[in-house]
Parts: sequence; structure tokens; C-alpha cells
Amino acid sequence: MKQLIECVPNFSEGRDPAVIKQITDVIEAVEGVKLLDVDPGAATNRTVVTFVGEPAAVVEAAFQAIRKACEVIDMSKHTGEHPRMGATDVCPLIPIANISMEETAEWARRLGERVGRELDLPIYLYEAAASRPERQNLAVIRAGEYEGLPEKLANPEWKPDFGPAKFNAKSGATVIGARDFLIAYNVNLNTTSVRRANSVAFDVRENGRVLNDPATGKPMKDASGEPIRQPGTLKGVKAIGWYIEEYGIAQVSMNITDVRATPLHLAFEECRQSADRRGMRVTGSELVGLVPLGVMLEAGKFFLRKQQRSVGVSEAELLKIAVKSMGLDELAPFDPQQKIIEYNLEKGDGANANKLVKMDLVAFANETASESPAPGGGSISAYVGALGASLATMVANLSSHKRGWDERWEEFSDAAERGQKIKDALLRTVDEDTDAFKLIMAAFGLPNTTPEEKTARKVAIQAGTRIAIEVPFKVMKLAFDSLPLIKQMVETGNPNSVTDAGVGALCARAAVRGAYMNIQVNTGGLNDKEFAAQVLSEGQQMAEQADKMEQEILEIVAGRI
Repeated sequence: MKQLIECVPNFSEGRDPAVIKQITDVIEAVEGVKLLDVDPGAATNRTVVTFVGEPAAVVEAAFQAIRKACEVIDMSKHTGEHPRMGATDVCPLIPIANISMEETAEWARRLGERVGRELDLPIYLYEAAASRPERQNLAVIRAGEYEGLPEKLANPEWKPDFGPAKFNAKSGATVIGARDFLIAYNVNLNTTSVRRANSVAFDVRENGRVLNDPATGKPMKDASGEPIRQPGTLKGVKAIGWYIEEYGIAQVSMNITDVRATPLHLAFEECRQSADRRGMRVTGSELVGLVPLGVMLEAGKFFLRKQQRSVGVSEAELLKIAVKSMGLDELAPFDPQQKIIEYNLEKGDGANANKLVKMDLVAFANETASESPAPGGGSISAYVGALGASLATMVANLSSHKRGWDERWEEFSDAAERGQKIKDALLRTVDEDTDAFKLIMAAFGLPNTTPEEKTARKVAIQAGTRIAIEVPFKVMKLAFDSLPLIKQMVETGNPNSVTDAGVGALCARAAVRGAYMNIQVNTGGLNDKEFAAQVLSEGQQMAEQADKMEQEILEIVAGRI
């Protein structure tokens, strides 16, 4: 499987679009790399760029970007709110798919060695690529910033990992490393006071604040002479307060380095509570760069639960709740297609644009009715199953909000969430079934002259046929799994919607039976008779149980009408 890494270099230029474009142009010129995001900041005079691809291509693009930054950025003239030490201040590599952190760190070292050697630039390694423990922390390496580099480079303890130990006045120094996914996140306050913003930052960041002696006002120290600190409330969070002239407000600027320990919504809530205690108000927030979809969905669920509302709503609704709850659109519109990694990767994908599930209802029906053999019964079975699960989910959501049933909201929220998962999985199989059919047709169209060609064609046909069995079997299982949920809604859900759940049962049973017919017709052409017999046997049992459950549900519906 393809290995993917992400690179998020931070360049010390956020005000001149022409300079920024020269850097992003060289990134986009590297084949195999996709530029996901360019996020400039005028006040910080810094641009965060995000791109992704296979390791060799990403490292090549990163090198070209660092080289271009050395050409077009002059650090001797740079000013900005954010700490920085070079034209390319920091360049992290992040494992995304099918690659370990250790492998990613090795790619970071290769990049660092090449930059130091070819560009004559001091390079420090950090996080997972660090050459020594004391250099793992970016803040420690960057202490003193660009202005402190001459003194730092003269100190043997701060000899660069790669490149010369001499001050490069134009380009400064660069920090390269490998790390887990980091979320750069700023929380907006209704104040212009950096001191008050810092007080919130010290409350929440893991490193907390240094305690002062009440009598002398000087920092307290332990027996070994180290400052005594009061830890903050959030694990894996670094934070400072600053004033952003562009917006006329102070912000708490955070790097969330462990999103499992501190999810985005928790960082927002802790800042809100700290600000409240100090007489301030959080007015919104902003994401710098991109964020994984799951982080936003969990935030949406968190804020719905606070309202005692069902979390079993669509992905789009969860995103809307998350954006509005955290005020992510206060300073600029929040575009999910731009800011969410998974959506951004899909953007501009022609294959994705042609998917059946992206069509409107009329287009889908017209495509089905056309002379093309696909989509056919398999895709329609999957879609009908998705509609059945959707109806059950609708009844669960209506029940969770029913007047007088407030104490049962969690019961129905859990049910709705199960329904959403089944619905989403079935929607994915709508296109999977058509893709499987196209795979078989492509296999039949392969050359069939030489013995080698005949063998390759037979192997491809068998592989495609197996997939054309596995997909409808998945549809069967998913649709069958929706029937207990549908029955639960008929028995315990909002009585005004009992017939809606009944229609869901009809859809679910049709999906099971329709998918089973696809299995029956495709197993005849499979050479693996043992696999075929097993799937047919399990499928027959599932179809018979679905018939029985549908009848039970319809009898309950009839009794409640």
C-alpha cells in the first residue's frame, strides 16, 4: 500500500503574496505531491503550508521550498509576532498512512543532511528525529530566536546537526523533524491585553507557570535550583498569549501536540472557563492549517451532548455544530473543503466527482434508467438499505427530542448514532458495487492471445468476481444489522413515526434479498467453490432471518397504527 506523509513547513513571510507563491510554486512543481493548504498571517508574518504525498516526493518538495525560501526571504528584515529563527523556521514531516514514525524520522534526517550540505544552512533536528533528548522540544531549540543565533552557534553545545556552525544572516537556521499530527489553534478573547491572554495560556498549557514567592515576588525554586511550576490543565499543549493587530484582539495561541489527550473542543472549553474566571470572554477561535475530520466530528458530538441532544446526526450537521460552537468562522469563513484533510484530498478528484452518491436524486434515477448496465440491482440494493437505516435513524432522533422524553435522550442518541454508521457504510457500497462490476468488465477486456495473457486475464476475472461477491455480502450484513435497530424504534420510539420505521424494515429486507441475488449470480463464475459455498450458505440464512424479522416488525406496526 502507498506510504503517505504530510509536510507542514512554516515560512517567515506572511505579508507578500508574490513571495509566498514563489515558494508554493516549487512545491506544486514536484510530481506526486498535492498542495493542501496555504495559510498566511500578516501579524505573525508567517505562512503555514501543508502538502502530502509519498515520502521521496514530499522530501524533494520540502527541499525545493526551503531553497526557494532562502532566495526570497531576508531574515535580517523580518519582524512578526510568532517566534522564529529562519526563513524556513520549522519543517516537520508527519506520518499519515502505512508508514511508521521511525521511518518518517529517517526521511527527516535525509532532508536535514541534504539541506545542510547543499544550502549551507544550520539545521537542527527535533521531536522524533532529534539527535539528543534535550533537542526534542522545538521551543528549546528556538529559544533566543533569529537574533540569538550568532551566540547560539558559537556555543559548542549548540552545534547544528547538519550544516555549518556559522550565522547565516539572510536565512537564519531551520529546524527539521518528524512528529505526530499537530493542530495549530488560536482562541480569540475580548481583550487587547497580552498579559491577560498569557494568564489564560499559562492556565491551560501543560508546562503551566512558574510560581513566585509571595514575599519576594521572585520565582520559587526546588532543592536542585529548578523553578517550581504549577502545571496547566491540558496535556500535550503549548500555549502563549499575543495581540493580533490585524484583528484588534488578543489570542491564546496553542499547539496541540497530542490530540488524543487534548481534543480540540477540550482546548476551547478550558480557555473559555479560564477566561470566564478572569472576567474575559472567548468570542471565537481559528484553525491554522488543516485538521483531521474525526477531530471536528468529535467536537460536534461533544457540544450536542452538552445540550442533551442526539449525536446521531449527519456528518455535515456535526461539522456545523462544531464550527458554530467554537466560533471557527468568527475571523474568516470556515470552509470544510479547505480546512479538513480528508475533504481537501478529495477536492478536485475527478473520480470522486463522478460517484453515484454525489448525484442528486433525479440524476441518480436517470443514470439507473439509462442503457448502461451499471448502476444495477446491487447498487440499488445498497441505496435502498441506506434509506432503511436512515428512516430508523430519523425515528431515533425524533424520539430523543420528544417532549416529555427528556430523560431518554441518551438512549435514542446511541440508537441514532448506530443508524448513522450503518447508513454511511451502505452509501459507500453504492459505488463499490458499480466499481466491482466495472472491474470484471475490464478484466474480460484484457488481451487474450498468448498463454501469458490468457493466464493473466483469468486471474483478473477471478479477482474481480470475488470482489463482486464480497461487496453485496457486505451490503447484506449491513442491511441485516439495521433490522434490530428498526425493530427497536417500532417498539420503543416515537409512536407518531411507527410507520416510518415500518417502511425502513421494507427497505432493509429488500436490500438483503437484492444483495443476495447478486451473490447467487456471481458465485457461479467463481473457481473457489469452498468460498462460494460458504457465502451462499451464510447469505441464505441471513435472507431467511431478514424475512422473518421484517414480518415481525410489520405485525408490530400494524398493531400500533
